[in-house]
Amino acid sequence: MAIRGSLKEASLPDVLQLLSMGKKTGCLSVTHRNSFGYIYFDKGRICYASIVNRRDRLGDRLLKSGAITQEQLDAGIALQDRRRDKRLGELLVEQGALTLEQLHNAIHVQIQEAVYFLFTWTAGTFNFEADVAPDAHDYVVSINPESLLLEGARRVDEWELIEKKIASFDLVFEMNRGKVMSSDVELTAEQRVVLDLVDGSRDVQAIIDASGLVEFEVGKALYGLLNASFIHRIGKSAGPAQPLAEGRVEEHRNLGVAFYKTSMLEEALREFRRVLELRATDTVARFYVGLVLARQQKWEEAVTALTEASAQPGAKVAVFHNLAYVLEQQNRHTDAKVALEEAVRRGGASDPRVQTSLGVVSLLVGDLPAADAALLAARPLFGTRAPTPAWYHYMALAAALLGDVNRATAVLQEGVAAYPHAPALLNNLAAVLERTGDFDGARGIADQGVHEDAGLPQLHKNLGDLHYRAGRYDEALEAYLRATKANPELGADVYLKLGNIRLRRQERDDAVRCWERALELDPDNALVRTNLESVRQVT
Repeated sequence: MAIRGSLKEASLPDVLQLLSMGKKTGCLSVTHRNSFGYIYFDKGRICYASIVNRRDRLGDRLLKSGAITQEQLDAGIALQDRRRDKRLGELLVEQGALTLEQLHNAIHVQIQEAVYFLFTWTAGTFNFEADVAPDAHDYVVSINPESLLLEGARRVDEWELIEKKIASFDLVFEMNRGKVMSSDVELTAEQRVVLDLVDGSRDVQAIIDASGLVEFEVGKALYGLLNASFIHRIGKSAGPAQPLAEGRVEEHRNLGVAFYKTSMLEEALREFRRVLELRATDTVARFYVGLVLARQQKWEEAVTALTEASAQPGAKVAVFHNLAYVLEQQNRHTDAKVALEEAVRRGGASDPRVQTSLGVVSLLVGDLPAADAALLAARPLFGTRAPTPAWYHYMALAAALLGDVNRATAVLQEGVAAYPHAPALLNNLAAVLERTGDFDGARGIADQGVHEDAGLPQLHKNLGDLHYRAGRYDEALEAYLRATKANPELGADVYLKLGNIRLRRQERDDAVRCWERALELDPDNALVRTNLESVRQVT
């Protein structure tokens, strides 16, 4: 289920309630001007949320709560500069500065704060994509959205009041020292932090960045200080300095990746092309441009983008792997095989996906020994995990084409055990069981496949063949009719058998039409011509 709309027409809390009640799994992305946020759901519960290019305040929050010291935070940040593959929280846990439970609690609050901040967006658009999950390295939680709605509604109401006095983040305030010194009003902890940062030069955004507080907390503190006349507005800042090219590159790249992950492909393409305008040699951006174009099935453009990315120094295995995929979509199988062989040379030999793809392309170019070898090499690379359904499919196909039907059967039986709801594997297993003479087993597996996916025409055809062989012509007719309805171009043999069944039922005209259709698909089919000539001679 894809849901799109405008926040002016449907508020974010309403959308969250809809997804919660429907127990949906996927990603809700929200855009407002140049800001982008997303909320992931798992069976109707929020499991992750973030706002792209918003300063990550996890370290500040941990410091403020007393969970870590300034020295520990500084050490974690310094270590992160050398280990970009790790998040700050993970490094703090590794260093012993933080327990996993403390990290989990802090991230839980951070996710809540991200959702609350998104609640304040009353303009923009939202888009929900089903079955999209957070990155594997993201810490996920489980939050009932309804538990956030009341606090979120309160914050929205308060934010509307705050915005009347703090309309933008470029406002600059100055402290009224005489008023502060003469007052005995007890300030909140947030108000004390914010007041210390009001110096007549920092604007609201700079105070947010320096305080370690979220936007709502700073806004609320400023609102209270204004009402108490402890501060007064003196003007606006000149605005943030134009970011350096490197900062702009990173900003557009981060937005592009976020858009791509949430299937907002046009928006992703726009951001990656902005990166390339700033830095034409950016391999990551060019790679993602190719990925976006591939998902849009713009194969020629995708080949061009990925070919350019592959020509960059240090191009990664994934570039050549995806280049092979788009070349395959253009039936350029030999070129795809060359790209995969380059991926193997660059380190892809230990990647089961690359080896599987090499096996598939080798099959397509007719190199059965190479296909069998690549697929066999891929098997142990999956480790303790079951190989992908595609591996089982093509490994069995390679074995069958090499004449080893018993191995093909064993592979497919293992695949069906690992993926009992994969209709393609069930279909293939039914086909090989029929070939080995196990007709009852084949029929049972084919019935199971039809139950899993009644729209797969090959399953209905195989089931029809089994009934036809056993002389159950009424059941065969029903199966063949379903097969041809799903795919009218399925094959001449289906229409040949349909014609035979129709003739047995004394439905001569229908039989002729079926055989004529078979000849359209296979004009050289001598058996069909013989049947037609025989019927016409009788009349």
